[in-house]
Amino acid sequence: MKKFKFSLDSVLSYKQQVLDALKGEHAAILAEVRAQEDVVEAAWRAYRDCNDEFCRRKMEGMIVSDAVFYETGLRVLERDIQRETDKLDALRKKEERKRREVVDAKIDTSSIEKLKEHKLEDYNKAVQKAEESLIDEFVSSARARAGIGA
Repeated sequence: MKKFKFSLDSVLSYKQQVLDALKGEHAAILAEVRAQEDVVEAAWRAYRDCNDEFCRRKMEGMIVSDAVFYETGLRVLERDIQRETDKLDALRKKEERKRREVVDAKIDTSSIEKLKEHKLEDYNKAVQKAEESLIDEFVSSARARAGIGA
């Protein structure tokens, strides 16, 4: 019997390449998300530090212009936090879309792999059946020759 050949091997190979590329893109987006999370955390840390210093300075007593300076700085930091948080939200949505693409590609690839497994299983059963037929035929002819020779 001839060697097993799956007719959709080229499709499976293409789907695997697409899946690998999508996984790479997803990993890159995840790295962006993590980096942006660090940026947001740093913005919050700067805000807390500025606010802590403002509170400490208020307790010590400060002139009005310094208080206005701190309040303005805090408002700027709040806008920075909002802007960076919005970027993070957008990146998370992008990551979610890419993750769905990866899942869909994995489903496509898995379905073709399952089909290949079933076809290989059918092929192996056919090979086994052909071998059994060949053995049965060999045994029958050997018995027939033994019967003729006796």
